[in-house]
Amino acid sequence: MRNLTIRQLRTVEAVCRLGKINLAAEALGLTGPALTLQIQQLERDADVPLFDRTRGGMVPTAYGLAFLEAARAVEDSLATLEDSIGAIKGLRTGRLRLGVVSTGKYFAPQLIAAFRDQVPDIEINLFIGNRAEIIAKLRDHEIDVALMGRPPRDFEVRAQVFGDHPLVFIAPTGHPLAGVLEISRERIAQEKFLVRERGSGTRISLEIFLSDTPHKLEELGTEIASNETIKQAVIAGLGIAFISAHTIEQEVKLGRLVILDVVDTPIRRQWFTVSRLDRATTPAMQAFERFLLASGARYLPVVSKPYPANAFG
Repeated sequence: MRNLTIRQLRTVEAVCRLGKINLAAEALGLTGPALTLQIQQLERDADVPLFDRTRGGMVPTAYGLAFLEAARAVEDSLATLEDSIGAIKGLRTGRLRLGVVSTGKYFAPQLIAAFRDQVPDIEINLFIGNRAEIIAKLRDHEIDVALMGRPPRDFEVRAQVFGDHPLVFIAPTGHPLAGVLEISRERIAQEKFLVRERGSGTRISLEIFLSDTPHKLEELGTEIASNETIKQAVIAGLGIAFISAHTIEQEVKLGRLVILDVVDTPIRRQWFTVSRLDRATTPAMQAFERFLLASGARYLPVVSKPYPANAFG
């Protein structure tokens, strides 16, 4: 493996990504037979099969996936080296691949704009996705930094808090519980819920909140995979929802939604900046993380309902 080249790693990555020899060859500017010979030579040198040849295309084996991980790590290292050289030269340039969970799309543009005002020559590529998608991209070296609620636990990450993330119950303005004070968990559990998909941070927080309520978790509510759709469904009177306060600022101001005064809410969660622990931080990553720690919280929407007395206990 000491004689393994970057070209060979990029060949493995292209075949894994595209699944076809001809597509990978075209992407790399090679002929199909030349690429096939490269793969075969690499398999002989490593003495392991990298791909299963199937009718549907080239499927990476466990060995192939290990090579893919190495290829992505090397590309990360090369990008870090390029940015570091620029930093040594005194250039405030670089690239940042930023992943943001879908709830964060309500404040991410303001964050990015404020950061670029300070460091205008850093290129930022933004990806918005659900929690599972963002974690997968972080694991696969496809993003440098993720903004999310709970950091992943199935691989080692570097995580720092940069702001508060309140979760609240919402209802349409004409709902019978609108304006009622100190609604109990038992009472709110009687309502019809509109909930995010399984595995989402908001869904998990709701399940924890209602975990002591008999039988509620067995039929939690109607599952909807989009905060925007959930808000519109609540406005239409199809149920109530438990949602990030950052997503409803405009609807509350316009009087289309109300935050319900449920005991022990808002539930206080936090926003984290997350990156892989096993990769070097580029100057662009360092600059962005410093910005978030110093100024990130000021760009988060503010919830109008005050925290309960025990929220910070």
